[in-house]
Amino acid sequence: MALFSKLFAKIRGESSSGDWDEIRQALIAADLGATNADEIIEIAKKAKSDEIDMAIIDTLTTWLSQRDRNLAQHLGRTTTLMIVGVNGTGKTTSSAKLVSYLKQEGRSLILAAADTFRAAAVEQLQTWGQRLDIEVVSGVLSADPASVAFDAATRAGAGEFDYLIIDTAGRLHTNSGLMDELGKVRRVVEKIMPIDEVLLVVDATTGQNGIRQAKAFIQSVAVTGLILTKMDGSAKGGVALAIERETGVPIKFIGTGESAQDLELFDASSYLRGLFQDL
Repeated sequence: MALFSKLFAKIRGESSSGDWDEIRQALIAADLGATNADEIIEIAKKAKSDEIDMAIIDTLTTWLSQRDRNLAQHLGRTTTLMIVGVNGTGKTTSSAKLVSYLKQEGRSLILAAADTFRAAAVEQLQTWGQRLDIEVVSGVLSADPASVAFDAATRAGAGEFDYLIIDTAGRLHTNSGLMDELGKVRRVVEKIMPIDEVLLVVDATTGQNGIRQAKAFIQSVAVTGLILTKMDGSAKGGVALAIERETGVPIKFIGTGESAQDLELFDASSYLRGLFQDL
């Protein structure tokens, strides 16, 4: 990515107002947002030319969430993860990737296909289940999502599974009725076992709209972590900084491709280094 190094290399030594305007536009285009871009520029202007990188890194470090980035894990009982997000963000695929990641860690899992309003989502998850050799609990098309989640929780509670992952229906964050449905899923599952994580899937390419989505979901369903998809190393990666600063919720995983293995733990230090140098 090396976004910052490429930009600020232009202003080592003498710089003009045109240079700063160009940098500001590039930072906004990288999905940092206007306010964050202006703050970074002010820091760069005040720093010595050979200390710009360190001055910015010090500031950006304070923008990132200080919360635990480790995925919840409980010995002696099933750990339950609920995956939420808007349709099109890669929510169902992220659920499958998470299964693959945890299976590689030696964990036993069961999946709940609670996105019952889209037949394609259930079929997609069932296909992933077959590929990954994981049991998938599903219902009929348009079945009550909470009932599917309840059945899966009952099955998980009766077995010896390390994790239950519930793929919920995609929600428009502006629709309060649909957001309330997620709360219902949670309440029903918690009659049997606690929800340990609510992971919100956000498409990194949606920029500031992704931040608005995150805020709405956080308010409605107590999000504990983020999965940022389509983080392919492009200059649009500034959204990770912006979304953590705005919400305080930690990014726990990033998706970088379409295969089951294309899910990585989010390493904040590596991410910041990547803004200044190609890793």
